[in-house]
Amino acid sequence: MWKQPLVTDFFKKYRWDYVMAVVAVGISKIIQVQIPNIIGNLINQFRLGITVRLIQHYAGELAVVSIGYVLLFGLGQFTVGKLARIFEAHLRQRLFSHWELLEVQYFQKHTVGDLLSHVLNDVPTVRQAMAGGISQILQAAFLFLATLAMTVTKINWILTAASLIPLLLIPVVVVRIGPKIRRQSRLVQEALSEMSDLAEESLQSIRLIKSTANEPIETQRFTRKTDLIYDRSMDLVRLNTTFQALIPLLTGISFAIALVFGGELTLTHKISLGAFVAFTVYLSMLVRPLMQFGNVINIFQNSSASLSRIETLLKAKPQITDPASPQSMPSFPSVTIQDLTFKYPHSTKPALQHITLKIPAGSTLGIVGHTGAGKTTLCSLLLRELDPDPGAIFIGGVDIRDLSRADLRDHVAYVPQEGFLFSFPVGDNIGFPLTDSNPALVTEAAHKARILTTIQNMPRGFATIVGERGINLSGGQRQRVAIARALVKIDAKILILDDSLSAVDSGTESSILAALQELRQKNQTTTIIISHRLSSLRDVDHILVLEDGMMAEYGTPKDLLSRLGGLYSHLYHIQTQGGAHLG
Repeated sequence: MWKQPLVTDFFKKYRWDYVMAVVAVGISKIIQVQIPNIIGNLINQFRLGITVRLIQHYAGELAVVSIGYVLLFGLGQFTVGKLARIFEAHLRQRLFSHWELLEVQYFQKHTVGDLLSHVLNDVPTVRQAMAGGISQILQAAFLFLATLAMTVTKINWILTAASLIPLLLIPVVVVRIGPKIRRQSRLVQEALSEMSDLAEESLQSIRLIKSTANEPIETQRFTRKTDLIYDRSMDLVRLNTTFQALIPLLTGISFAIALVFGGELTLTHKISLGAFVAFTVYLSMLVRPLMQFGNVINIFQNSSASLSRIETLLKAKPQITDPASPQSMPSFPSVTIQDLTFKYPHSTKPALQHITLKIPAGSTLGIVGHTGAGKTTLCSLLLRELDPDPGAIFIGGVDIRDLSRADLRDHVAYVPQEGFLFSFPVGDNIGFPLTDSNPALVTEAAHKARILTTIQNMPRGFATIVGERGINLSGGQRQRVAIARALVKIDAKILILDDSLSAVDSGTESSILAALQELRQKNQTTTIIISHRLSSLRDVDHILVLEDGMMAEYGTPKDLLSRLGGLYSHLYHIQTQGGAHLG
């Protein structure tokens, strides 16, 4: 654990704080071991003759020693605890910042529940090692050495050695049981991660579960996961119980030896009665450090596994990077696609093949096609969520790979299919792309997306909480809020709607499209509209029809309608004649 960069870098940064903690704890333990010696001297004084003044003297010594111990030990403990909390916050921030840099494909390979498990379980485990682990190892090391020095130099080294024999078996117990505890702990963590995945999935699909009356089935699935956690946790409890039971057993044997051998030394006057009493106190003080050594080993074993998992997460590198010297986003960008072919990793068939077209600045392109035709893949390439080949996509004559991702996405307003909403006020959802609060822009965007009146009729207006993933809103309302969130980016040069009008009624759809057409004419915004509903494409300049990742047709709506037997004409007549909806 201590050789891993996350820990070593933190120690280097806060080395003087740790030095202060070590010194404070070390001195406090040296002070603490004086207490039994003072008690032993007091008992010896009872045999030689005691006075009230002597009792007050020894009481004063105990008070001074105790106060010094508490102050120094408290300083060391507080420092170590504070540093552990700093490390925990730093680790969580670093994990989240790192995840924000990774592309979408990474989160398709790793479930959200698994990633959250690292934050909720692994990070606190590492923090426990940085706080409790370090604190206990400092206490144990200093107290053990200081106590041993006092018993050897002040009492009797033979008595000390004989009494220590059973206690020295504690490391053997730790070596045998410790690895088993670590393996079982890992199994418990894996079961917790699986439970988190299931809980998240079930809660996100709560509407589907309730609409199909599947609550008992989901409860059974969750119960099986909790039963697995219980079984694995009980195995871990049994191991820990065995470990913790053996320690007191060895301690009892050690005290038995001390009573027999120490009692004989006292009766033969080889040590004083005060020294014997002090030794029994010292022996009890030796037990705790040895128990802490065992606890620390378990803590560090568990945290080492957690830290390794976190290190693995942080080693994941973004597959899509910015150029060394990025070019600026053109003011009025056209979009040019030249022989674009793209295949997902581990896929045998290209998602897009030989796509070539040009979208002039300020014009609108409609894209249609069956599910899986490659429409969303094309959007992801235009946003560089996926990386096209060099020379395949140009924005205003600049290769998209020569633009920084931040600059590109700052100037692209994108409304995805799902229209995801955060669980905070509707106004904050719309203003999410803005760096500073701007109620006027939020209100204007809501008006253009034809959601303003609906928001104003909500109980708290723009301050109304939409619920997790917008659960308090209808599908059409969520889509319109998502469109407003895109339109609030007044500097956007390109607008992409990925089937973002599917849940709104035809009248609202026409009103939104009219607002978008006005926006396009005013700002020369290049617009791409993907839709299964061909009514959404009635005002576009050109239409691209995709089929199996290839360009099946391309032209103006009028040209495509005139092609009898063409896919677009076929879809148009199905929808206009009241047939089944595409998709």
